[in-house]
Amino acid sequence: MTNIQLQAINAIRMLSIEAIEKANSGHPGLPLGTAALAYKLWADHLVHNPKNPNFMNRDRFVLSAGHGSMLVYSLLHLFGYGLPISEIKNFRQYGSKTPGHPEFGHTVGVETTTGPLGQGYANAVGMAIAETVLAANFNKEGYPIVNHYTYAIAGDGCMMEGITNEAASLAGTLQLSKLIVFYDDNEISIEGDTDIAFREDVGLRHKALGWNVIYVKDGNDIREIGKAIQKAKLETQKPTLIVCKTTIGYGSPLQGEEACHGAPLGRSNIEATKTFFGWEYPPFEVPKTVYNHYKKLAKKGEEAENKWNDLFANYQKAYPELAVEFTKWMKNDLPNLKEYRDLFKFDKPDATRNTGGTVLNKLAEIIPNLIGGSADLAPSNKSNMKKRSDYSAINRLGTNMHFGVREHAMAAVTNGMYLHGGLNVYCATFFIFSDYMKNAIRLSAIMDIPVTYILTHDSIGVGEDGPTHQPIEQLTGLRSVPNLKVWRPADGVETAAAYVDALKGHGPTCIALTRQNLPQYNHNNEDYFKGGYILSDSEKIVPDAILIATGSEVEIAMNAKKDLKESQIDVRVVSMPCLEIFDIQSDDYKESVLPKAVKNRISIEAGSTMGWYKYVGLEGLTIGIDSFGLSAPSPKIFEHFGLTPRAVALKVEALINKNL
Repeated sequence: MTNIQLQAINAIRMLSIEAIEKANSGHPGLPLGTAALAYKLWADHLVHNPKNPNFMNRDRFVLSAGHGSMLVYSLLHLFGYGLPISEIKNFRQYGSKTPGHPEFGHTVGVETTTGPLGQGYANAVGMAIAETVLAANFNKEGYPIVNHYTYAIAGDGCMMEGITNEAASLAGTLQLSKLIVFYDDNEISIEGDTDIAFREDVGLRHKALGWNVIYVKDGNDIREIGKAIQKAKLETQKPTLIVCKTTIGYGSPLQGEEACHGAPLGRSNIEATKTFFGWEYPPFEVPKTVYNHYKKLAKKGEEAENKWNDLFANYQKAYPELAVEFTKWMKNDLPNLKEYRDLFKFDKPDATRNTGGTVLNKLAEIIPNLIGGSADLAPSNKSNMKKRSDYSAINRLGTNMHFGVREHAMAAVTNGMYLHGGLNVYCATFFIFSDYMKNAIRLSAIMDIPVTYILTHDSIGVGEDGPTHQPIEQLTGLRSVPNLKVWRPADGVETAAAYVDALKGHGPTCIALTRQNLPQYNHNNEDYFKGGYILSDSEKIVPDAILIATGSEVEIAMNAKKDLKESQIDVRVVSMPCLEIFDIQSDDYKESVLPKAVKNRISIEAGSTMGWYKYVGLEGLTIGIDSFGLSAPSPKIFEHFGLTPRAVALKVEALINKNL
């Protein structure tokens, strides 16, 4: 190791610990322990261009152990990504570009939001999948326009999380040879030595899952790290795990101790650390020679992009149509899907999972880069694109993904596939299993990425499978997630609207679909795109009551309306397939649908009633289920919970009489 390399590595360490000290908050152990590894990767192997962080053919880098965020911020600053020293000094502070954990879309150069351990690892698997799909579709002999690696750094905590094992198993099965994960093996977690709870051989586990495993005995030996990366690149059939023995908090008086994991070192320990490394500069000062060194390293990335631009220019001449299509994919250039009226044509009663499958297959004919799959439930979810082939280790052109029974990893992998760029993505499972996916769904919302979650078997309509498979609180739980749209369509047209809206590109969408058949309704306008609308109005200017329903319960509301008509009660039926979209409509529109003058409002939904008082008011009534379900044929369960037209009609009559 040359002196300038040592100084460059130490600059990462010193910026990291000084920023954490100034913030009086953060995780100094990882940056100190992995600075040499990260430097070697970014300096000599990672293809990236600080002048254009979005260079398409860049290598992707993911810090799965996101608590060590100062490692990334130091690298971004030193390599000249436009993250100034003022932002390093402002680490973890209000309004800074250097938040406690890396955030996609917030900090330049950050490829994904990480922090919940294992999520970044699974995201990296998704990015590696996306690279293979794009390469298979567009590369031609002599024109490898898609040709890059995905790298990740994961720690002991990541390796303990179940999602990592799910994702590793999938990656091994799919033979993602351009995925290289560094395991920061420092044997320390917050509670102490990992032996207290984690004694397995992570390398052997990955070998069993189909990975190539390389060991680096000293995580500070950049020569050995470089050799390991070169060796990993020679592997063409398996993803690679590079197990790096590191020391948490290396060079500080607290090295090797849990005390340096998640707290500032303290001024005296920082001074001792600086002495250990021979660093004689004041806080946040980096010698010009080090900045110049990083500037030269960054120049390689600029040259790499220039070389790629020349390659792509020649590709455009040789394959002009493919070049145009590639650009469309990367820009996510979609047509106005509302104009495809065939998406909205349905003529007979059907389950919305079936109509969803119909819409999905129609979309597959319109959107060539649509890709997704199910957690081993595609026949039930109707999430298979019938005219498309299956993605696998031997068929990278396939767009039907088989995620296996790995719901948590599936969602996070799908996030990674979208984050890579070039693909429109979805994944599917039973609604009840969205609980397994919650963390990844939440991260989709935080990152504001348009991942579509298809969630079928959406209620007690599942019937005989019983309470373990009948969603009750899931709708409410997902609706509580900021920036997440939850659609529960009542028929084919609303289902098509859900899919079209999901692909618009603003945040993730969950689409909850039925197993049981539902009628198709007449729609005189496109108000269903507004989240809530009048499906069947009363003949009176001011309705006697308003029934607000979603999904399968819209049919109950419509039939209850008929019953009430016989009792001279004239009600309006409002279908509200997406509360989040209805809430952002104009006050005038919302008043036109739910006029304040009507106090007799009744919500009907086969799930938790929590949240519905926002729409029915304190004088209204919520009809739903605030207990778990039971095992029986679905009609019997609906009857048990009072979710029948007659039961609803009687409750409406009672409410009207009460409010007289």
